[in-house]
Amino acid sequence: MNKKILVTGADGFIGSHLVETLVRSGYSVRAFVLYNSFNSWGWLDEADEQIKKSVEIFAGDVRDPHGVKQACQGCDIILHLAALIGIPYSYHSPDTYVDTNIKGTLNILQAARELNISRVVVTSTSEVYGTANYVPIDEKHPLQPQSPYSATKIAADQLALSYYYSFELPVTIARPFNTYGPRQSARAVIPTIISQIANGAREIKLGSLSPTRDFNFVQDTVDGMIAIATTSGLEGEVINLGSNYEISIGDLVKTIAQLMQQDIKIQADEQRIRPKDSEVERLWADNSKALKLLSWQPSFSGLNGLQAGLQQTIHWLSQAENLQRYKADQYNV
Repeated sequence: MNKKILVTGADGFIGSHLVETLVRSGYSVRAFVLYNSFNSWGWLDEADEQIKKSVEIFAGDVRDPHGVKQACQGCDIILHLAALIGIPYSYHSPDTYVDTNIKGTLNILQAARELNISRVVVTSTSEVYGTANYVPIDEKHPLQPQSPYSATKIAADQLALSYYYSFELPVTIARPFNTYGPRQSARAVIPTIISQIANGAREIKLGSLSPTRDFNFVQDTVDGMIAIATTSGLEGEVINLGSNYEISIGDLVKTIAQLMQQDIKIQADEQRIRPKDSEVERLWADNSKALKLLSWQPSFSGLNGLQAGLQQTIHWLSQAENLQRYKADQYNV
C-alpha cells in the first residue's frame, strides 16, 4: 500500500474505474489524463469528491516522451492503459494509432527503464488474437492483426516484451477480453444497444450479429489488473483476463432486450460492418493462467454473471444524466 502507482489513460472507461478501486484500496495514485484546454479529467470528473482529493492528476500526452518521463518520476508501478481503441477509426486514421499505441507505449517503457520502475503492466486486447484458431483461446494462441488497431496493439505488446528480454524491465502484459460496464464508449456494442433502446428505438441499427465475444465486466478487469500489478514473479508473462463464456452478438441483443423488457427489431447498418477479412468472428477466453498465477477469476461469470453485469450497465445508462451523453441516433466511428 505504500507504493505509488501511475495509471495512464486514467480519464477513460477502464482507467477511471481502476483509479477509483486503487484509491479505495489505499494506494497512492497518480492519474495520467490527456491534456486538453477544458481541463477535463474525463470520467474522473464524475468521481466522488474524496476520490478526486486523493488522486494526483498529471495532464499530458503519452506521445510526448518528456512529459511521460515526468509523469513516471517517483512512481513504483505503472499501469499503462492509454490507447486509441476504436477499430473502425483505425481504418480511417491509422497513423494516430501508431503514434499513440506504439510510440506511446515505447515512451512508457523507456521512462520505466531509465527510472528503474519496479513493475510495468501494459494493457493489451483480445483483438490481437484475431478470429480464434481454437477455443478457448489461451496465451499461446497465434497473433493475427486483422485491423490496424490490432496491429498496433500487437506491436506495443512485442515492444514491451522486448524490453523485458533486452533490458530485464519488469513488464507484464494484461490481455483483457471485451470489457463492458458503466461509462463505456458508445463505440462499443453493449452501450450501442442499450442507448438505442433506452432512447425509445424499437428498431436498432447494428453491424454483424454472428461474431462471438467473451464479455468481462469492468470490475473484474480492474481486479485482474491490480492483481497483476501486485503479484510478484510475473515478469515477462502474458495473462488473459476474460470470463470464459462465449455469446454471439445476436444472442447478446436478445438478452439485453429481455432485461430491458422490450421487443425490438434489428436493422443491418452497412457502415457498422467491418471489411470481411477484418472481422474477428470468434473470441472466447481461456482464463486458467490468471487463476493459477493470480488466484483471479471473474465474479461476473457465465450467463448469470453476464446478465448481472448487463443489469448494472443498463441501470447506469438509463439514467437521464448518463443517457444524454450518448448520441444514440448517430454512428460515430
